[in-house]
Amino acid sequence: MQNQKSIETQQSVMQTRQISGSLSFTGIMTKEEEEMSKSALLTFRAKEEEIEKKKMEVKERVQAQLGRIEQETRRLATIREELDALSDPMRKEVSLVRKKVDSVNKELKPLGQTCQKKEREYKEALEAFEEKNKEKVQLITRLMELVSESEKTRMKKLEELSKNLETPRIA
Repeated sequence: MQNQKSIETQQSVMQTRQISGSLSFTGIMTKEEEEMSKSALLTFRAKEEEIEKKKMEVKERVQAQLGRIEQETRRLATIREELDALSDPMRKEVSLVRKKVDSVNKELKPLGQTCQKKEREYKEALEAFEEKNKEKVQLITRLMELVSESEKTRMKKLEELSKNLETPRIA
């Protein structure tokens, strides 16, 4: 079949060359050349239509076979499910529970990451709190020292003033 197509294509090419060769010499087409040109063109178009028609037939056959294959695939999948159910009656339940376990694991992972992040944030906040609290204790200690010094200094001054009042000054 391909040999026949190949021969027909070669004949068409030769006819086209003959037509274009005669045109190049004279530049004007005779009636005979015009008829040959139209004939070659019609032959070419007919071959193209025939090729397109066969192409469509092959496509239709392929589509029909694909439809049958899809039906067979569905039928085989149903048979496989029935076989699986026969081999282990608890298999579906086991599979369902496994899927649920996997689903819970997927949910746990981000929650665990969030928990770890929150724990780190808590530790950082606790450290910051303890540091500020330590600073506060140091400041309170310093404040008490200052207040104590200030009281001592004021008491000394008051005692001096008191002594100054008790001793009479004679002028």
